Order: sequence, then C-alpha cells, then structure tokens
Amino acid sequence: MRNFQAKWLVTLCFLLIFMAIGGVSAFAAVDQRVYDNANLLSESEIAELEAVAAEHSSKHGTDFLFLTSEDPEAFDIVDYMGDFFDTWAAENGQENAVLLTMNIATRDVYLAGFGTAETTLDNQRVNLVLDRIIPEMQRGDYAGAFRETVTTASRYMEFRPGVNPESVFFKNWFQLAVALLLGGGIVGFMVYNSGGRVTTTASTYFDGDNSRVTGKLDQFRNKTISRRKVPKKSGGGGGFGGGSTGGGRSFSGGGRKF
Repeated sequence: MRNFQAKWLVTLCFLLIFMAIGGVSAFAAVDQRVYDNANLLSESEIAELEAVAAEHSSKHGTDFLFLTSEDPEAFDIVDYMGDFFDTWAAENGQENAVLLTMNIATRDVYLAGFGTAETTLDNQRVNLVLDRIIPEMQRGDYAGAFRETVTTASRYMEFRPGVNPESVFFKNWFQLAVALLLGGGIVGFMVYNSGGRVTTTASTYFDGDNSRVTGKLDQFRNKTISRRKVPKKSGGGGGFGGGSTGGGRSFSGGGRKF
C-alpha cells in the first residue's frame, strides 16, 4: 500500500512538473517582441528591452510588443498596427498584448491594448502612458520611451479596471499626509482631554443685566466687480481611441504626434 502511494505521489509530481514546463513554454514561445524596422535602437538596447518586456509579459500573461517604421508615406498608423497584430497573433497563438507602433518618418505613435489588456489598459490609461513617453520621444530617447511604456503600463494594469492609477489617493505623499493628520488629531484630542474640565464661561466675567449696546454703525463702502475672459483650451491631447483590426480583434488605444 505504501509503495502504491509513493508511486502515485511521484507520478503526480512529474505530471505537475510537465504541466508547469508546458505552460511556461507555451508563453515563452514568443521569442521576439521588438520589431525595430526603423533601426532606432542599438543591439544592446534591443536586448535590454526584450528582457524587460519578457519579464513584464510573463507577469501579466500579456505580451509587450514594439513596432517601428520609417515609411515616408502617410499611411494610417492604426491600420498598419492592426494588420501587423492580426498576423502576429495568428503566428504566435497569443491574443493578449500591448502594442506600441511608431512611424518615425511621420512622427506618429499609437499604443493599443488587445485581449485582456483592452480592459486593464483602457483608453484612459493608454493616454496616461502616452503623457509620460511623448517627452522622451521628442528628445529622441526612444529606448527610454519604450522601457517606460512597459514599466508604466505594467504598473497601471495592476489596478482594478476603471480606477485612475494616477489618482492622488494612490500617491505615497498623500497617504503619508493623511496618516500624519490623523495621528496629530488623535494626539491633540488626547492632550485636550487630559487637562481637566474648564468651569469658567463668558457669564463669569459679563453681567448681562447691567450691560447694553450704546451705539451701532453700518457703513457700505464700495463694491467692485471685475470680469475676465476664460481662455479656451486648444491643441494637444490624445486621439484615435480604440477600435477593431481588419481581422476583427478589438482593442483599446490612443495616438499622438511627437
């Protein structure tokens, strides 16, 4: 009986190991996540970005992909991105992805979330990521912008869908300030109540029966009203929004010029 139990446990362990290896291999089958057709990155930068993308891809079960182009033709970057992803998804058997597409010739960039990332990286979060990476792109730091895309998008995806990850309530300084205020209030309340009861009131020093108002004066001086024209906001902001690829894959997204 003991031998049977031992063999059963060994067999179960091997099955679990093979299942784990199979699951890792299935996800690790994607061996390329950076498609730098515009040659914006050095070999070392590509290697570093591939490593960062692989780490966060495994964390979320969502691949982080990068596609660059230097085509001077003013093609629709959303269609270009969609056609690429339809092909990539079919070849790799993966539907969950975050894809950053850039055409350096026309200075267009578009960030999209597919599969589960359509929810965890919705349109609002996409534009928050773009807010962070566009200045880096404008400076020509493409490697930094791509790395920032992975780390920031990955952090946002950890929050519950629908929540603004940049809300002040999630800032460390705000939480520290609230803790200090609460602590100070509690200490102040304890100090206030530790000094004994105060028995003197205003009536102790004021005789209402033998006091009266001797005069009253209300004088209106002036009133000044000024008007100011509120300037209208123009330019900037995100664009495009989400949509669907030619292959019918829906996505969240946002695009900018940089």
